[in-house]
Amino acid sequence: MRISENVSLRSYNSFGIGGQARFFATFTSIDELKQLLENPPLPELPHMILGGGSNILFVRNFFEGIILKNEVKGIEVVREDDQYVYVKVGAGENWHGFVMDCIQHNRAGLENLSLIPGNVGASPMQNIGAYGVEIRDCFHELEAYHLQDHTLVTFNNADCQFGYRESVFKRKYKGQFAIISVTYRLSKHPQFNTSYGAIEEELKHMGVQELSIKAISQAVINIRSSKLPNPAEIGNAGSFFKNPTVDAAKHAALKASFPNIVAYPVADGDYKLAAGWMIEQCGWKGFREGDAGVHARQALVLVNYGNASGDEIYRLSQRVLDSVEEKFGVELEREVNIV
Repeated sequence: MRISENVSLRSYNSFGIGGQARFFATFTSIDELKQLLENPPLPELPHMILGGGSNILFVRNFFEGIILKNEVKGIEVVREDDQYVYVKVGAGENWHGFVMDCIQHNRAGLENLSLIPGNVGASPMQNIGAYGVEIRDCFHELEAYHLQDHTLVTFNNADCQFGYRESVFKRKYKGQFAIISVTYRLSKHPQFNTSYGAIEEELKHMGVQELSIKAISQAVINIRSSKLPNPAEIGNAGSFFKNPTVDAAKHAALKASFPNIVAYPVADGDYKLAAGWMIEQCGWKGFREGDAGVHARQALVLVNYGNASGDEIYRLSQRVLDSVEEKFGVELEREVNIV
């Protein structure tokens, strides 16, 4: 366990952006985290838990505190029955690597979430989702360490208060806990979910004769690879904005003015709007100013073409928000965490 000083954060986030942290350290266990938090003068400084850095935008030139990078690893079956396998995963494990482990062992439920960047610890925090599946569908419980009380707390599904890309860790308990492990309830008898997006079309293109979680996973990988930029090649954090939800009256008014608007019915008669479609209609798709831009194939994704600053990306995001609100009367929300 080593504490470094004045560390560049550029290589610790998928945008490839960042100034410096006054202090930086990694932890691989609760004991190491506890020692770091109790080591003077660190208890008096601001601290932030960092995972894979795939959903974060650093806008500060200097973080006057300590960045604690979560590298808790391990994948363990903790129990099983006739229907399910309960798998406990260290928060520092790579998410896609864990999904591939599930595929290898024929544990179903997460295949639609293949190739999502980041680490396991962020999965319940963000309630990550794609192609008709969200984390809460397979989530069992997690263990989180309270950074002030130094206690280990277990959260079940209800405790997490999952919403659309939301959980209690992004609101009520923001910055208070470090997620240590997540336990998922995975099925021994798959119920395939192929109705969302282009999965069925891609499966046909692949020539799949017999449906399997491996085939669905590969279809999702193919689709995501064709639409989204690889952070290793172009800095980005995936979808920068959430898809907004509006009531039926607002949807009807928008439909009257914009007949081609993309929307999906959700609970309580509301509609979820495709933020990417609205951003594209505002003319942002493929926009570039300096090294900050909007991806040419997916308008939801803001990109760093090389040397954009966090502030440049943030200001671009604000221009996008303002233009969508002006044209559609809809307020978008950033999905990415701003630090």
